[in-house]
Amino acid sequence: MAPRSYGAQLRHLAETFGDGVALTFLPTEGEPRDVSWRELDRRSNQVARLLQSRGVRQGTFVAIGLRNSPEHYFTTYAVWKLGATPTPIRWDLPEWELERLLAVIEPSAVVGDLVTNASTVTAAEIEASDSLPDDGLPDAVAEPARAIATSGSTGSPKLVVFVDPGYAEEGIDARPDLTDLSSRPTQIVLSPLYHTNGFRGYFGLLAGQRLIVMERFDAARAVDAIERYHVNFMVAVPTMLQRIARLPGIDDRDLSSLENVLYGAAPLPEWAARKWFQMIPPERFIIQYGGTEQFGRTACTGVDRLRRPGTVGRPVGCDIKILAPDGTELPQGEVGEIWLRRHDGLRLTRYRGAPQAPRTEDDFTTFGDMGHFDAEGYLYVDDRRSDMIISGGANVFPAEVEAALSSHPDVADVVVVGVQDPEWGRRVHAIVQLTPAASVDGEDLRGYARQRLAPYKVPKGIQIVDALPRTPAGKINRLAVAAAYADVPDASAAN
Repeated sequence: MAPRSYGAQLRHLAETFGDGVALTFLPTEGEPRDVSWRELDRRSNQVARLLQSRGVRQGTFVAIGLRNSPEHYFTTYAVWKLGATPTPIRWDLPEWELERLLAVIEPSAVVGDLVTNASTVTAAEIEASDSLPDDGLPDAVAEPARAIATSGSTGSPKLVVFVDPGYAEEGIDARPDLTDLSSRPTQIVLSPLYHTNGFRGYFGLLAGQRLIVMERFDAARAVDAIERYHVNFMVAVPTMLQRIARLPGIDDRDLSSLENVLYGAAPLPEWAARKWFQMIPPERFIIQYGGTEQFGRTACTGVDRLRRPGTVGRPVGCDIKILAPDGTELPQGEVGEIWLRRHDGLRLTRYRGAPQAPRTEDDFTTFGDMGHFDAEGYLYVDDRRSDMIISGGANVFPAEVEAALSSHPDVADVVVVGVQDPEWGRRVHAIVQLTPAASVDGEDLRGYARQRLAPYKVPKGIQIVDALPRTPAGKINRLAVAAAYADVPDASAAN
């Protein structure tokens, strides 16, 4: 088939499926809401006319600060239909942080109920746009097709801009069975739409998938949805996988419809991985290492992970090497920085608002993660370089300590940071959220850690808190957490 713009592809899907359900929205409160393919196409035409009246044109960027909702989908497709670039952002950013981010995006419009001096289109105006003409617009192609806002490990805002134009892949035309509504794959969207994992659901829609979209992740409701809607595909971050694995009665739930569970983004504790391999066949559990920037990736299944605990797989379509700080390539088993190079030589993304990623003379680049290879070429990610704690001259990777503590049945969540120490330089400090029925304290958990970690890796202090400040995407700002606990004087004060 000839390439179709995203807008033309949506129109094609609306003509093919009509009143069939394109997405089902699961609000935090209230009843599910079905949106048909015809409604998605019609409403995005109307929102496009609203945005057009506010100055959105081909080649401009549009910041979308809406919660997970049908309106987010209407708006994003509207932006594409105008040939503009959608840039989803958090809807709850404080004003000072929002203005820093918008200075990088330079949007022609900001959509959402955000406090800003920029030209805004409110959520109420998006809803009210259903009175506007809903006929089709002249075809336009967005180039670049999208941008994702991130602060990385530095805390400074930047955009990852995808330089490719907005053309749909072959989708339903390549798989005739997908024209049958009863046989279409169903994907559940657990992450916020400003996160890469959430946003990828858009491309599922463009390929004819049905989406089940949660307003906000909740482990129990996610499992209910998987059973009710016979979900085939799910992308999740480690925090989500752990919370589902900890659900009471999870062994009695029916997850048999899941054909693929895709995981990446951060190390997954081994106890959680093995629990999932009991819940679904391990060959259906797909582990990936890569990044939004698409420098390269690795992949494997749960079958490989069972044989090689902790691995994220072998390189796929790329070369990977492990380098020491001086640029020397390290042998198998030694931990260094992970550098990647795509076989096709393409650079699919670029940064906006930050220097481009570093590159070696032979065109390898890095996400800044630390890892090592085993004898068979399987990669293991130890942690981010920026997260590593140097305590008394020894390197401690927070992910390893977090994995040990999170395996305790009374631990609901944990983050490990390095705090200033006059003797050690930095010492290992853990902040822990317990399960509701837990009866342990910090010293109990230190004893548990001693059974699983080398002495220098055991947290000097463990702070018990009601909740950890994770984002809806499951991320946590380690720099902010470390700063908040920088003045904790010693283990006795921390427990």
